[in-house]
Amino acid sequence: MSTPDIEVQIKTLPSAPGVYQYFDKNKRILYVGKAKNLKKRVSSYFNKQHDSHRIAVMVKKIHEIKHIVVSSETDALLLENNLIKKLQPRFNVMLRDDKTYPWLCIKNERFPRIFLTRRVIKDGSEYFGPYPSIKTVKTLLELIKGLYKIRTCKYDLTEDKIQAGKYKVCLEYHLGNCEGPCEDLQSEKSYNKQIEAIRKIVKGNFKDSLIDFKQQMQELAENMQFEEAQRIKEKINTLEKYQAKSTVVNPKINNVDVFSVVSDEGYGYVNFLQLSHGAIIRSHTIEMKKKLDESDQELLELGITEIRQRFDSPSKEIYVPFPVEAGEEIKVTVPKLGDKKAIVDLSIRNAKYFRMERFKQMKIVDPDRHVNRLMAQMKEDLRLSEEPRHIECFDNSNIQGSNPVAACVVFKNGKPSKKDYRKFNIKTVEGPDDFASMEEVVFRRYRRLLEEEEPLPQLIIVDGGKGQLSSGVKALERLDLRGKIAIIGIAKRLEELFYPGDKYPLYLDKKSETLKIIQQLRNEAHRFGITFHRDKRSKNALGTELEEIEGIGEKTAVNLLKEFRSVKNIKSASQKELANIIGEAKATLIQAHYQNTNEN
Repeated sequence: MSTPDIEVQIKTLPSAPGVYQYFDKNKRILYVGKAKNLKKRVSSYFNKQHDSHRIAVMVKKIHEIKHIVVSSETDALLLENNLIKKLQPRFNVMLRDDKTYPWLCIKNERFPRIFLTRRVIKDGSEYFGPYPSIKTVKTLLELIKGLYKIRTCKYDLTEDKIQAGKYKVCLEYHLGNCEGPCEDLQSEKSYNKQIEAIRKIVKGNFKDSLIDFKQQMQELAENMQFEEAQRIKEKINTLEKYQAKSTVVNPKINNVDVFSVVSDEGYGYVNFLQLSHGAIIRSHTIEMKKKLDESDQELLELGITEIRQRFDSPSKEIYVPFPVEAGEEIKVTVPKLGDKKAIVDLSIRNAKYFRMERFKQMKIVDPDRHVNRLMAQMKEDLRLSEEPRHIECFDNSNIQGSNPVAACVVFKNGKPSKKDYRKFNIKTVEGPDDFASMEEVVFRRYRRLLEEEEPLPQLIIVDGGKGQLSSGVKALERLDLRGKIAIIGIAKRLEELFYPGDKYPLYLDKKSETLKIIQQLRNEAHRFGITFHRDKRSKNALGTELEEIEGIGEKTAVNLLKEFRSVKNIKSASQKELANIIGEAKATLIQAHYQNTNEN
């Protein structure tokens, strides 16, 4: 399927937290952003005039929108950080002037300082970012300060000035936050070793720092320096805690490809997440047309091969939801629980969202394909012998047996066909008997269709359990249609589907499209039936009192109610006012009736 228009892509975005990516027509990345609600956030770019010329230029260049769905807004923020660092989108850097993103600077100087800045100066210093929020940078700086003793002063610590004794240690030294390089109490080599460790942490690589700290802790413990060992242990805990917060997945998961698949009758959707140092750095989903009746395993194996070749993946391990053949050099892991299982679940979630968006896009740009797929899916899910292109659903409506009515709604190709809806007044049943009422309306409906030689549906749905279903089946048997039209019942409480002759009901996935169509039919039949019942009950309630007057019929009562709006207003109307509507003779009858009523 070719890339749909931007308008279609926006309409089909999920209303979930995640990260969106804009690409131009040459597939070049333009921008990465985060959102609490992807659909709402992305739509805002296209729904208003932009004050910033750069944003306006960027929006004109957008040709394709991709996204990764995550569990929370926090995960979206962290994932956005990782992708910006990895992909370096042009407009994320260009737009920093408009939004003044914060950066982390490692200053180009002897004994480098590390600090937050909003200005990028080309003086040889290293800048990490831009970060989407200042809070993220401050958290990172607090972590660094807790782990390493880095100077905060602005002294020019050249070797000559230090040797000349120009500087004195400050309060930070006495508090234990600095080792005093200004008085030559710390070597440049020792200080730069800390800077290198910090540089790796900022890039998301926590492994070396953790190994170094654990080695220090071990040596201190062996030398019986338990207090110092405890301090190092606290630093390890701090680093591991931040590490868990600063990545969407477990940081121990490194250089791994994650794959999952969801499929339907005609297509498979394979999602790929690429992980590096515990962070997602790429997400991609492909749509694969089934040539034969391939299993999910076969589709996933094909997808893994295609995606790894496309992105030239060097990973030697893959996570998948079930065993696959991926070659002797690739380690295949099927996680059962924990963080590894969580990342496979996230991949499945993204594959499902991609599939849903394709369906939505299909409805807009290729409705025939959507209908064909939906009908094939319903045929399989409901175990039918043919596709249910024409479905009819029945519902009874009465209150304690009063004004019993029934409704029949019709769906064709999965959509309501309102011109074919039918209402029924129950004629042969006395009192509140839903089963007998169902048999009556099903019989009347299909007897008439047979008499008029109209097409019959492929599927009949009755609202109710086994009792209503049995009544519908009896009606079909009387018409010799049993076995010629499929009929099922749906019970409201657990959305159970009952089949004639089956002891146990069928349960469909609560999110399946088939169940949603059936629920829509049932709800529409209920709405249509209740509306008809209310209209009939209201009409009867209002007209009864007037129609009890000898000489006043239904038509006269309706005309009076249209004009005066209520029986109370009719009672208080003058004879002249009544005569203007229904004539002198009938007006006299009404006046006389209410006068007698008042006297009695």
